[in-house]
Amino acid sequence: MKLNKLLAGMLASVTLIAGPIHAAELAMVSGDTGTGLEFLRSQLDRFEEETGNTVTIVPMPSSTTDQFGQYRLWLAAGNTDIDVYQTDVIWAPQLADQFLDLTDAAKDIVDQHFPSIIESQTVDGKLVALPAFTDAPALYYRTDLLEKYGKEVPKTWSEMAATAKEIMDGERADGNSELWGFVFQGNAYEGLTCNALEWVKSYGGGQIVEADGTISINNEQAAAAIDEAASWVGTIAPEGVLGYMEEESRGVWQLGNAVFMRNWPYAYALSNGDDSAVKGKFDVAPLPAGEGEGAGSAATLGGWNVAVSKYSQHPDEAIALAKFLASEEVQKERAIKQSNLPTIPALYEDKDVLAASPFMANWLEIFQQAVPRPSAPTKTDYNEVSSMFWSAVHETLSGNGSAAENLEVLEADLQELKGDAW
Repeated sequence: MKLNKLLAGMLASVTLIAGPIHAAELAMVSGDTGTGLEFLRSQLDRFEEETGNTVTIVPMPSSTTDQFGQYRLWLAAGNTDIDVYQTDVIWAPQLADQFLDLTDAAKDIVDQHFPSIIESQTVDGKLVALPAFTDAPALYYRTDLLEKYGKEVPKTWSEMAATAKEIMDGERADGNSELWGFVFQGNAYEGLTCNALEWVKSYGGGQIVEADGTISINNEQAAAAIDEAASWVGTIAPEGVLGYMEEESRGVWQLGNAVFMRNWPYAYALSNGDDSAVKGKFDVAPLPAGEGEGAGSAATLGGWNVAVSKYSQHPDEAIALAKFLASEEVQKERAIKQSNLPTIPALYEDKDVLAASPFMANWLEIFQQAVPRPSAPTKTDYNEVSSMFWSAVHETLSGNGSAAENLEVLEADLQELKGDAW
Protein backbone atom coordinates (compact mmCIF):
# COMPACT_ATOMS: atom_id res chain seq x y z
CA MET A 1 0.00 0.00 0.00
CA LYS A 2 2.78 2.36 1.00
CA LEU A 3 4.65 1.44 -2.21
CA ASN A 4 1.59 2.20 -4.35
CA LYS A 5 1.20 5.57 -2.63
CA LEU A 6 4.87 6.31 -3.16
CA LEU A 7 4.67 5.42 -6.86
CA ALA A 8 1.54 7.51 -7.25
CA GLY A 9 3.29 10.44 -5.60
CA MET A 10 6.30 10.07 -7.86
CA LEU A 11 4.11 9.97 -10.97
CA ALA A 12 2.23 13.04 -9.78
CA SER A 13 5.46 14.92 -9.26
CA VAL A 14 6.72 13.95 -12.75
CA THR A 15 3.46 15.16 -14.28
CA LEU A 16 3.76 18.39 -12.35
CA ILE A 17 7.33 18.97 -13.54
CA ALA A 18 6.60 18.11 -17.17
CA GLY A 19 3.37 20.07 -17.19
CA PRO A 20 0.15 19.07 -18.94
CA ILE A 21 0.44 18.76 -22.71
CA HIS A 22 -1.95 21.18 -24.40
CA ALA A 23 -1.91 22.48 -27.94
CA ALA A 24 -1.67 26.27 -28.01
CA GLU A 25 -4.14 28.39 -29.94
CA LEU A 26 -2.13 31.20 -31.52
CA ALA A 27 -3.15 34.26 -33.51
CA MET A 28 -1.00 36.31 -35.87
CA VAL A 29 -1.73 39.43 -37.88
CA SER A 30 -0.82 39.91 -41.52
CA GLY A 31 -1.48 42.56 -44.14
CA ASP A 32 -0.05 40.54 -47.03
CA THR A 33 -0.95 41.69 -50.54
CA GLY A 34 -1.64 39.68 -53.69
CA THR A 35 -1.78 35.98 -52.85
CA GLY A 36 0.29 36.49 -49.70
CA LEU A 37 -2.43 35.50 -47.24
CA GLU A 38 -3.12 32.29 -49.15
CA PHE A 39 0.57 31.41 -49.08
CA LEU A 40 0.86 32.23 -45.38
CA ARG A 41 -2.12 30.00 -44.62
CA SER A 42 -0.46 27.09 -46.43
CA GLN A 43 2.67 27.52 -44.30
CA LEU A 44 0.66 27.77 -41.10
CA ASP A 45 -1.14 24.55 -42.00
CA ARG A 46 2.29 22.86 -42.09
CA PHE A 47 3.23 24.39 -38.75
CA GLU A 48 0.00 23.10 -37.25
CA GLU A 49 0.64 19.58 -38.55
CA GLU A 50 4.20 19.57 -37.21
CA THR A 51 3.47 21.04 -33.77
CA GLY A 52 -0.17 20.34 -32.95
CA ASN A 53 -0.74 24.05 -32.31
CA THR A 54 -3.35 26.03 -34.21
CA VAL A 55 -2.83 29.47 -35.75
CA THR A 56 -5.54 31.94 -36.74
CA ILE A 57 -4.70 34.75 -39.17
CA VAL A 58 -6.12 38.15 -38.33
CA PRO A 59 -6.08 39.99 -41.69
CA MET A 60 -5.08 43.64 -41.78
CA PRO A 61 -5.52 46.49 -44.31
CA SER A 62 -2.88 46.49 -47.05
CA SER A 63 -1.86 50.04 -46.08
CA THR A 64 1.16 49.76 -43.81
CA THR A 65 0.20 53.07 -42.23
CA ASP A 66 -3.17 51.66 -41.14
CA GLN A 67 -1.51 48.46 -39.95
CA PHE A 68 0.96 50.31 -37.75
CA GLY A 69 -1.78 52.40 -36.20
CA GLN A 70 -3.75 49.28 -35.26
CA TYR A 71 -0.66 47.52 -33.91
CA ARG A 72 0.16 50.46 -31.69
CA LEU A 73 -3.37 50.51 -30.26
CA TRP A 74 -3.35 46.78 -29.51
CA LEU A 75 0.11 46.75 -27.97
CA ALA A 76 -0.49 49.87 -25.88
CA ALA A 77 -3.56 48.14 -24.45
CA GLY A 78 -1.54 44.99 -23.62
CA ASN A 79 -3.70 42.91 -25.97
CA THR A 80 -3.24 39.19 -25.23
CA ASP A 81 -5.26 38.02 -28.26
CA ILE A 82 -2.41 38.50 -30.76
CA ASP A 83 0.73 36.40 -30.31
CA VAL A 84 2.75 37.10 -33.47
CA TYR A 85 2.93 40.33 -35.48
CA GLN A 86 4.12 40.67 -39.06
CA THR A 87 6.20 43.85 -38.97
CA ASP A 88 7.66 46.29 -41.48
CA VAL A 89 11.42 46.72 -41.39
CA ILE A 90 11.05 50.31 -40.11
CA TRP A 91 8.92 49.52 -37.06
CA ALA A 92 11.55 47.90 -34.83
CA PRO A 93 12.67 51.09 -33.01
CA GLN A 94 9.08 52.14 -32.37
CA LEU A 95 7.64 48.86 -31.08
CA ALA A 96 10.72 47.28 -29.49
CA ASP A 97 9.44 47.65 -25.91
CA GLN A 98 6.31 45.66 -26.75
CA PHE A 99 8.05 42.61 -28.25
CA LEU A 100 9.99 39.75 -26.70
CA ASP A 101 13.77 39.66 -27.06
CA LEU A 102 14.53 36.81 -29.47
CA THR A 103 18.32 37.02 -29.18
CA ASP A 104 18.76 33.81 -27.21
CA ALA A 105 15.98 31.88 -28.96
CA ALA A 106 17.38 32.69 -32.42
CA LYS A 107 21.11 32.39 -31.70
CA ASP A 108 21.31 29.22 -33.81
CA ILE A 109 19.87 30.86 -36.97
CA VAL A 110 20.83 34.55 -37.04
CA ASP A 111 24.11 33.90 -38.85
CA GLN A 112 22.17 32.54 -41.85
CA HIS A 113 20.70 35.99 -42.60
CA PHE A 114 22.12 39.19 -44.09
CA PRO A 115 23.82 40.91 -41.12
CA SER A 116 22.35 44.30 -42.10
CA ILE A 117 18.81 42.93 -41.80
CA ILE A 118 19.44 41.38 -38.40
CA GLU A 119 20.96 44.71 -37.37
CA SER A 120 17.85 46.56 -38.57
CA GLN A 121 15.72 44.47 -36.17
CA THR A 122 18.06 44.88 -33.21
CA VAL A 123 17.26 47.73 -30.82
CA ASP A 124 19.47 48.46 -27.81
CA GLY A 125 21.02 45.02 -28.15
CA LYS A 126 17.63 43.29 -28.26
CA LEU A 127 16.56 41.28 -31.35
CA VAL A 128 12.89 42.19 -31.57
CA ALA A 129 11.89 40.44 -34.81
CA LEU A 130 13.11 37.71 -37.16
CA PRO A 131 13.28 38.42 -40.91
CA ALA A 132 10.76 36.64 -43.13
CA PHE A 133 11.72 38.30 -46.43
CA THR A 134 13.41 41.44 -47.62
CA ASP A 135 12.24 43.86 -50.25
CA ALA A 136 13.58 46.39 -52.71
CA PRO A 137 11.49 47.73 -55.61
CA ALA A 138 12.37 47.66 -59.29
CA LEU A 139 11.31 49.20 -62.58
CA TYR A 140 9.00 46.76 -64.35
CA TYR A 141 8.99 47.31 -68.10
CA ARG A 142 7.19 45.89 -71.12
CA THR A 143 9.81 44.09 -73.21
CA ASP A 144 7.44 43.72 -76.16
CA LEU A 145 6.64 47.44 -76.35
CA LEU A 146 10.24 48.58 -75.91
CA GLU A 147 11.27 46.21 -78.69
CA LYS A 148 8.42 47.39 -80.93
CA TYR A 149 9.54 51.01 -80.59
CA GLY A 150 13.28 50.25 -80.64
CA LYS A 151 13.85 51.59 -77.13
CA GLU A 152 16.47 50.68 -74.52
CA VAL A 153 15.64 50.17 -70.86
CA PRO A 154 15.82 53.72 -69.43
CA LYS A 155 18.72 54.56 -67.14
CA THR A 156 17.38 57.93 -65.94
CA TRP A 157 13.96 59.22 -64.92
CA SER A 158 13.90 61.68 -67.81
CA GLU A 159 14.62 58.83 -70.26
CA MET A 160 11.84 56.81 -68.65
CA ALA A 161 9.37 59.66 -69.02
CA ALA A 162 10.31 60.30 -72.67
CA THR A 163 10.10 56.60 -73.58
CA ALA A 164 6.82 56.19 -71.72
CA LYS A 165 5.29 59.19 -73.53
CA GLU A 166 6.42 58.06 -76.98
CA ILE A 167 5.11 54.51 -76.57
CA MET A 168 1.89 55.64 -74.88
CA ASP A 169 1.13 58.15 -77.66
CA GLY A 170 1.98 55.62 -80.36
CA GLU A 171 -0.20 52.88 -78.90
CA ARG A 172 -3.09 55.24 -78.26
CA ALA A 173 -2.92 56.39 -81.87
CA ASP A 174 -3.29 52.71 -82.79
CA GLY A 175 -6.44 52.43 -80.68
CA ASN A 176 -5.13 51.35 -77.27
CA SER A 177 -6.80 54.20 -75.38
CA GLU A 178 -6.32 52.59 -71.95
CA LEU A 179 -2.51 52.54 -72.04
CA TRP A 180 -0.51 54.70 -69.64
CA GLY A 181 3.23 55.27 -69.59
CA PHE A 182 3.99 54.77 -65.90
CA VAL A 183 2.20 53.72 -62.72
CA PHE A 184 3.53 54.02 -59.17
CA GLN A 185 2.27 54.45 -55.61
CA GLY A 186 1.08 58.05 -55.29
CA ASN A 187 -1.42 57.82 -52.46
CA ALA A 188 -0.71 59.73 -49.24
CA TYR A 189 0.71 56.87 -47.16
CA GLU A 190 3.99 55.12 -46.36
CA GLY A 191 4.27 53.84 -49.93
CA LEU A 192 4.64 57.41 -51.20
CA THR A 193 7.47 57.97 -48.71
CA CYS A 194 9.22 54.98 -50.32
CA ASN A 195 8.67 56.22 -53.89
CA ALA A 196 9.65 59.81 -53.10
CA LEU A 197 12.73 58.80 -51.10
CA GLU A 198 13.90 56.96 -54.22
CA TRP A 199 13.36 60.03 -56.40
CA VAL A 200 15.16 62.31 -53.94
CA LYS A 201 18.06 59.95 -53.26
CA SER A 202 18.47 59.19 -56.98
CA TYR A 203 18.99 62.93 -57.56
CA GLY A 204 21.62 63.14 -54.82
CA GLY A 205 19.13 64.87 -52.53
CA GLY A 206 19.79 62.86 -49.39
CA GLN A 207 17.57 60.70 -47.20
CA ILE A 208 15.16 63.25 -45.63
CA VAL A 209 16.94 62.94 -42.27
CA GLU A 210 20.53 61.73 -42.29
CA ALA A 211 22.04 59.06 -40.01
CA ASP A 212 23.35 61.73 -37.61
CA GLY A 213 19.90 63.35 -37.28
CA THR A 214 20.55 66.23 -39.70
CA ILE A 215 17.38 67.31 -41.52
CA SER A 216 18.51 67.41 -45.14
CA ILE A 217 15.35 67.35 -47.24
CA ASN A 218 15.16 71.07 -48.13
CA ASN A 219 17.64 71.18 -51.01
CA GLU A 220 17.61 71.87 -54.75
CA GLN A 221 18.20 68.28 -55.83
CA ALA A 222 15.27 67.02 -53.73
CA ALA A 223 13.01 69.75 -55.11
CA ALA A 224 14.02 68.94 -58.70
CA ALA A 225 13.26 65.26 -58.17
CA ILE A 226 9.79 65.86 -56.74
CA ASP A 227 8.91 68.48 -59.35
CA GLU A 228 9.84 65.97 -62.06
CA ALA A 229 7.57 63.36 -60.49
CA ALA A 230 4.75 65.91 -60.36
CA SER A 231 5.16 66.43 -64.12
CA TRP A 232 4.22 62.78 -64.71
CA VAL A 233 0.75 63.09 -63.17
CA GLY A 234 -1.83 63.56 -65.90
CA THR A 235 0.75 63.12 -68.66
CA ILE A 236 2.35 59.65 -68.53
CA ALA A 237 0.54 58.62 -65.33
CA PRO A 238 -3.21 58.84 -64.75
CA GLU A 239 -4.59 61.48 -62.37
CA GLY A 240 -5.86 58.56 -60.32
CA VAL A 241 -2.27 57.58 -59.45
CA LEU A 242 -2.61 60.05 -56.57
CA GLY A 243 -4.81 57.40 -54.94
CA TYR A 244 -2.80 54.32 -55.95
CA MET A 245 -1.16 51.91 -53.54
CA GLU A 246 0.71 48.75 -54.60
CA GLU A 247 -2.33 46.76 -55.66
CA GLU A 248 -3.91 49.54 -57.72
CA SER A 249 -0.63 49.98 -59.60
CA ARG A 250 -0.35 46.24 -60.17
CA GLY A 251 -3.95 46.07 -61.36
CA VAL A 252 -3.36 48.61 -64.15
CA TRP A 253 -0.05 47.00 -65.11
CA GLN A 254 -1.31 43.41 -65.06
CA LEU A 255 -4.22 44.30 -67.33
CA GLY A 256 -1.60 45.40 -69.86
CA ASN A 257 -2.33 49.10 -69.42
CA ALA A 258 1.11 50.46 -68.48
CA VAL A 259 4.52 50.58 -70.17
CA PHE A 260 6.41 50.93 -66.87
CA MET A 261 5.61 50.25 -63.23
CA ARG A 262 7.46 50.79 -59.98
CA ASN A 263 6.66 47.97 -57.58
CA TRP A 264 8.01 45.39 -55.17
CA PRO A 265 9.13 41.81 -56.03
CA TYR A 266 5.79 40.24 -55.06
CA ALA A 267 4.28 41.62 -58.28
CA TYR A 268 6.66 39.58 -60.44
CA ALA A 269 5.13 36.14 -59.93
CA LEU A 270 1.61 37.57 -60.13
CA SER A 271 2.45 39.38 -63.39
CA ASN A 272 3.51 36.04 -64.85
CA GLY A 273 0.32 34.28 -63.77
CA ASP A 274 -1.96 32.63 -66.30
CA ASP A 275 -4.55 35.40 -65.80
CA SER A 276 -2.06 38.18 -66.53
CA ALA A 277 -2.14 40.14 -69.79
CA VAL A 278 1.61 40.79 -69.48
CA LYS A 279 2.71 37.21 -68.86
CA GLY A 280 6.05 36.67 -70.64
CA LYS A 281 6.07 40.27 -71.91
CA PHE A 282 8.02 42.08 -69.20
CA ASP A 283 11.23 42.19 -67.21
CA VAL A 284 12.69 44.21 -64.34
CA ALA A 285 15.63 46.58 -63.98
CA PRO A 286 17.06 48.86 -61.28
CA LEU A 287 15.04 52.04 -60.81
CA PRO A 288 16.26 54.97 -62.92
CA ALA A 289 18.79 57.54 -61.72
CA GLY A 290 18.21 61.26 -61.45
CA GLU A 291 20.28 64.05 -62.96
CA GLY A 292 23.31 65.94 -61.69
CA GLU A 293 25.97 65.44 -59.08
CA GLY A 294 25.46 62.50 -56.74
CA ALA A 295 22.79 60.95 -58.98
CA GLY A 296 22.31 57.19 -59.12
CA SER A 297 19.73 54.44 -58.83
CA ALA A 298 18.12 54.11 -55.39
CA ALA A 299 15.62 51.57 -54.08
CA THR A 300 13.94 51.82 -50.69
CA LEU A 301 14.87 48.98 -48.38
CA GLY A 302 11.73 47.15 -47.39
CA GLY A 303 11.01 43.79 -45.93
CA TRP A 304 8.82 42.02 -43.42
CA ASN A 305 9.60 40.33 -40.16
CA VAL A 306 7.88 38.34 -37.44
CA ALA A 307 7.80 39.56 -33.86
CA VAL A 308 6.35 38.00 -30.72
CA SER A 309 4.16 40.10 -28.44
CA LYS A 310 5.39 40.32 -24.86
CA TYR A 311 1.72 39.95 -23.88
CA SER A 312 1.38 36.54 -25.57
CA GLN A 313 0.05 33.86 -23.24
CA HIS A 314 1.95 31.23 -25.26
CA PRO A 315 5.42 32.77 -25.70
CA ASP A 316 7.32 29.54 -26.35
CA GLU A 317 4.92 28.39 -29.06
CA ALA A 318 4.81 31.90 -30.55
CA ILE A 319 8.63 32.01 -30.70
CA ALA A 320 8.60 28.60 -32.42
CA LEU A 321 6.18 30.01 -35.00
CA ALA A 322 8.38 33.07 -35.60
CA LYS A 323 11.44 30.84 -36.12
CA PHE A 324 9.46 28.61 -38.48
CA LEU A 325 8.36 31.55 -40.65
CA ALA A 326 11.94 32.87 -40.78
CA SER A 327 13.42 29.47 -41.62
CA GLU A 328 15.35 28.69 -44.79
CA GLU A 329 12.72 26.12 -45.83
CA VAL A 330 9.84 28.59 -45.65
CA GLN A 331 11.89 31.42 -47.22
CA LYS A 332 12.82 29.12 -50.10
CA GLU A 333 9.19 28.23 -50.78
CA ARG A 334 8.21 31.89 -50.45
CA ALA A 335 10.88 32.86 -52.99
CA ILE A 336 9.65 30.22 -55.44
CA LYS A 337 5.90 30.75 -55.06
CA GLN A 338 5.64 34.43 -54.07
CA SER A 339 8.82 35.89 -55.65
CA ASN A 340 9.69 37.46 -52.29
CA LEU A 341 13.39 38.12 -51.73
CA PRO A 342 15.02 35.87 -49.12
CA THR A 343 17.03 37.31 -46.25
CA ILE A 344 19.32 34.27 -46.46
CA PRO A 345 22.16 34.86 -48.97
CA ALA A 346 22.54 31.15 -49.78
CA LEU A 347 19.09 31.08 -51.37
CA TYR A 348 20.19 33.50 -54.11
CA GLU A 349 22.33 30.64 -55.44
CA ASP A 350 19.77 27.89 -54.86
CA LYS A 351 19.05 26.10 -58.16
CA ASP A 352 15.35 25.58 -57.36
CA VAL A 353 14.86 29.25 -56.49
CA LEU A 354 16.67 30.44 -59.62
CA ALA A 355 14.79 27.97 -61.81
CA ALA A 356 11.44 29.28 -60.58
CA SER A 357 12.50 32.93 -60.26
CA PRO A 358 15.53 33.57 -62.48
CA PHE A 359 15.14 37.32 -61.93
CA MET A 360 16.29 36.84 -58.30
CA ALA A 361 19.91 36.80 -59.46
CA ASN A 362 19.34 40.29 -60.94
CA TRP A 363 17.61 41.52 -57.80
CA LEU A 364 20.81 41.19 -55.79
CA GLU A 365 22.10 44.27 -57.65
CA ILE A 366 18.89 46.14 -56.82
CA PHE A 367 19.06 45.06 -53.19
CA GLN A 368 22.66 46.22 -52.92
CA GLN A 369 21.53 49.74 -53.95
CA ALA A 370 18.80 49.78 -51.32
CA VAL A 371 18.52 52.85 -49.14
CA PRO A 372 16.97 52.72 -45.64
CA ARG A 373 14.21 55.06 -44.56
CA PRO A 374 15.28 57.33 -41.68
CA SER A 375 13.65 55.25 -38.93
CA ALA A 376 16.89 54.76 -36.97
CA PRO A 377 17.82 58.46 -36.52
CA THR A 378 14.24 59.61 -35.91
CA LYS A 379 13.45 56.76 -33.49
CA THR A 380 9.89 56.83 -32.14
CA ASP A 381 9.10 59.93 -34.25
CA TYR A 382 9.61 58.11 -37.57
CA ASN A 383 5.93 57.69 -38.41
CA GLU A 384 5.28 61.39 -37.87
CA VAL A 385 8.36 62.28 -39.94
CA SER A 386 7.18 60.01 -42.75
CA SER A 387 3.65 61.40 -42.60
CA MET A 388 4.96 64.97 -42.87
CA PHE A 389 7.17 63.97 -45.81
CA TRP A 390 4.54 62.10 -47.81
CA SER A 391 2.03 64.91 -47.17
CA ALA A 392 4.43 67.52 -48.57
CA VAL A 393 5.15 65.32 -51.60
CA HIS A 394 1.46 64.59 -52.18
CA GLU A 395 0.69 68.31 -52.10
CA THR A 396 3.31 68.86 -54.81
CA LEU A 397 2.08 65.95 -56.94
CA SER A 398 -1.46 67.32 -56.62
CA GLY A 399 -0.39 70.75 -57.91
CA ASN A 400 -0.66 72.52 -54.55
CA GLY A 401 2.59 74.45 -54.48
CA SER A 402 6.03 73.77 -55.87
CA ALA A 403 8.38 71.24 -54.34
CA ALA A 404 10.67 74.04 -53.11
CA GLU A 405 7.79 75.76 -51.30
CA ASN A 406 6.50 72.55 -49.73
CA LEU A 407 9.95 71.34 -48.70
CA GLU A 408 10.69 74.64 -46.98
CA VAL A 409 7.55 74.21 -44.86
CA LEU A 410 8.44 70.56 -44.27
CA GLU A 411 11.91 71.47 -43.01
CA ALA A 412 10.44 73.90 -40.47
CA ASP A 413 7.91 71.30 -39.29
CA LEU A 414 10.62 68.68 -38.91
CA GLN A 415 12.85 71.06 -36.96
CA GLU A 416 9.98 71.74 -34.58
CA LEU A 417 9.27 68.01 -34.17
CA LYS A 418 12.92 67.20 -33.63
CA GLY A 419 13.61 69.59 -30.77
CA ASP A 420 16.32 67.87 -28.75
CA ALA A 421 14.88 64.38 -29.37
CA TRP A 422 17.20 63.42 -32.21
